Amino acid sequence: MTPEQLPTVVAEARETEVDLAGLVPRYELESWRDRWGVVAGVTGRGFDLGLWTREPVGEVVGRWRAFRRGIPGFHATVMAHQVHGADVLWHADASGWVLHEGADGHGTAARGVLLAVTIADCIPVYVWAPDTGAVALLHAGWRGTAGGILGRGVALLAERTGADPAAMVVHAGVGICGPCYEVGAEVVTGVGLAADGRGPWHVDLRARLAAEAERLGIREVTVSTWCSAHDRGRFYSHRASGGADGRMVAYLGVPEGPGDEA
Repeated sequence: MTPEQLPTVVAEARETEVDLAGLVPRYELESWRDRWGVVAGVTGRGFDLGLWTREPVGEVVGRWRAFRRGIPGFHATVMAHQVHGADVLWHADASGWVLHEGADGHGTAARGVLLAVTIADCIPVYVWAPDTGAVALLHAGWRGTAGGILGRGVALLAERTGADPAAMVVHAGVGICGPCYEVGAEVVTGVGLAADGRGPWHVDLRARLAAEAERLGIREVTVSTWCSAHDRGRFYSHRASGGADGRMVAYLGVPEGPGDEA
């Protein structure tokens, strides 16, 4: 597929994460906070939060502390050592900063639990179930997309809380855009497309995820206008940097209200 042949999402379905002023560079979905009180966003360039990148661990941990202090209303932050798979963990509750092994998604219905995934081109997928107050945050590269991580996240919220997929809201966040994501045939066919002609090909992961959300019966789906590669002045990009860049953190949660504190 050439960039001109990429599947697109209608303009009405696009949404831009807003740049927030502060010591920690962050971009958030204002509409999610305004409509539902849900905190959904991603950190920016110049604040590497990658625990497995080249930065000194002590400096990275210090940034994590600043990041967690900068988002009030959360008594816990949960994440995992990601493996580009499709496993999604459920968190009934948590305390402090919790790191799991071998998962690429998280779900919770607990207020005050902030879900986090690290990214630097892969797509963070935010799922909100307003009928039950549950959320899921997914790390979707091409393998996760091909493995059905979005379907697993939606099914987890439905199973654990009774949430109706038709009432859910999905946003495919800051990640690499189709024209910047040049791939081989295994990626094209892996996400369910035909590798026609001679490569290399281009794949728009956010368009694939939006189409999957619609197939799952989700009626409200948006995609970010930002690209981690050609907006590299704001975000980290593994592809554009040749593997030298740091990592952002995408985050999602419902903050504690009065009387919710542990």
